[in-house]
Amino acid sequence: MTAQLHVVVIGGGAAGMTTAYELISKGARVTVLEANALGSGSSGRSVGVVGTQMTDPFQILLRRYAIPRFREWEAKGLIFHHIGYLRLARTEAHMEAVHRSAEMQAAEGFRARVMSPEDMVQLIPHLSVEGLAGGIFGPDDGFIDPYQLCTLLGELVRAQGGQIKQFCKVLEATRKGAGYRLETTKGPIECDVVVNAAGAWAPKVAEMFGQTLHIFPERHEAMSILLDNPLEYTMPMVMDLIEGEGTGLNFRYEKPTELISEIHKVSSPDPEDPDNYNDQCMDSSREYLAELLLERLPELPGARLGRGWAGLYPMTSDGKPFAGPINPDEPTLITAGGGGGYGIQLSPVIGIAAADWVLHGGITTAPGLEALAPTPERNRPLVRKEH
Repeated sequence: MTAQLHVVVIGGGAAGMTTAYELISKGARVTVLEANALGSGSSGRSVGVVGTQMTDPFQILLRRYAIPRFREWEAKGLIFHHIGYLRLARTEAHMEAVHRSAEMQAAEGFRARVMSPEDMVQLIPHLSVEGLAGGIFGPDDGFIDPYQLCTLLGELVRAQGGQIKQFCKVLEATRKGAGYRLETTKGPIECDVVVNAAGAWAPKVAEMFGQTLHIFPERHEAMSILLDNPLEYTMPMVMDLIEGEGTGLNFRYEKPTELISEIHKVSSPDPEDPDNYNDQCMDSSREYLAELLLERLPELPGARLGRGWAGLYPMTSDGKPFAGPINPDEPTLITAGGGGGYGIQLSPVIGIAAADWVLHGGITTAPGLEALAPTPERNRPLVRKEH
């Protein structure tokens, strides 16, 4: 039966392509519609970190399902830079949380080690541990190129008979019988099921179907750190944030003469228009980042800020992704997205859950992902206070 089911996935970012991969691997007929090129939206502006150093049991559960997919795709050509991931702990309460995290990760088969300040300096000689109580390090974590992820999944989808239409924008959607008719810039398409995986554009797509989707496009900035003197070691990903506490500074190795840094500080309390937002880094952000880097990497020689850019985090009210129908009375219209700052590393989970909803009307292959359904309690506005 699923072989006859035609599913259109709107959006060629990480969430859309993982959903398309899951669906076509399980027998559905799949067409992906992407308004630009694969991976050209928020996914392509991500720093691409994939890690398991979380203190929330649910977040570790999500990675139980996500990490095996990354390993599968790595075997099929995805380049995964296993540089490691160090999360910094500032207080004894943070240290208690990372000890619990290490136990939870071990139960899932993930490697993690709680570290003292002295251990962290051995790992990263340029790191200042002033004000830190310790940290937790995952040696198997690292980063991928989100653009390569999207294009690789595109190749795998095509190899199984799927269609991918790039530079194909959806203009209008109407119900037709039990399915849908989509008017696009490349002509009409009829299908049985639609998956809205349009990222920051997902609320606009939902409006075409008469639905209200509360995904909040939140602007964040990143930039490169150029090094005159190449590092003699591979610097892991470093994150100064535990349970919402810390500066939000993170940085990671890109190559011996370059690091990539990001600030988990909200640029504005207002939602951004994904078709019209400032995609460059502001001078005030560069100054703020320079201050944070001087605090945490004060002895890094010959370092200077390079190019900067901004991207959008598709945020939900509770910080967890959406995967499922907004309206239970319309089970053939599935939302897949809202991964926020963890969108790349949670994209396999979004794909698994969305495919279950399409093919089975609920979660059947990954117990626990029922919590990602965009119920009325979850699908509500995100309210930001001014910083």
